[in-house]
Amino acid sequence: MDVSAPEGAPASVKVLVIDDSNTIRRSAEIFLKQGGHEVVLAEDGFDALSKLSDYHPDLVFCDILMPRLDGYQTCAIIKRNPHFAAVPVIMLSSKDGLFDKARGRMVGSQDYLTKPFTKDQLLQAVQLHRPAAA
Repeated sequence: MDVSAPEGAPASVKVLVIDDSNTIRRSAEIFLKQGGHEVVLAEDGFDALSKLSDYHPDLVFCDILMPRLDGYQTCAIIKRNPHFAAVPVIMLSSKDGLFDKARGRMVGSQDYLTKPFTKDQLLQAVQLHRPAAA
């Protein structure tokens, strides 16, 4: 029996959510699972980098302000790795500043989502940046 997405429904995307806020991680997990996606959670950049090679996500949501390794550093490391350079990274921040968006683009992020985000905004970002094969 085939248990994949129903006919016409979008295929599942494996998403890595990196945020030091448990509330944001859990909200994102609930929204993404409701959208039919697989979710892997990481609480900081170091945690994310170890999970990246284990889970090979199709898409990454990455908070900017985190302890130890911030979102810009995490994104830059992901993009420098040839195995993950093509994985879209969407920055998450509570600030909606032009500088933050520009800096995110400089380290290789594809998009920017302002927190708090809605379920629709999160799922729309997944649809927009999902890999062609997914």
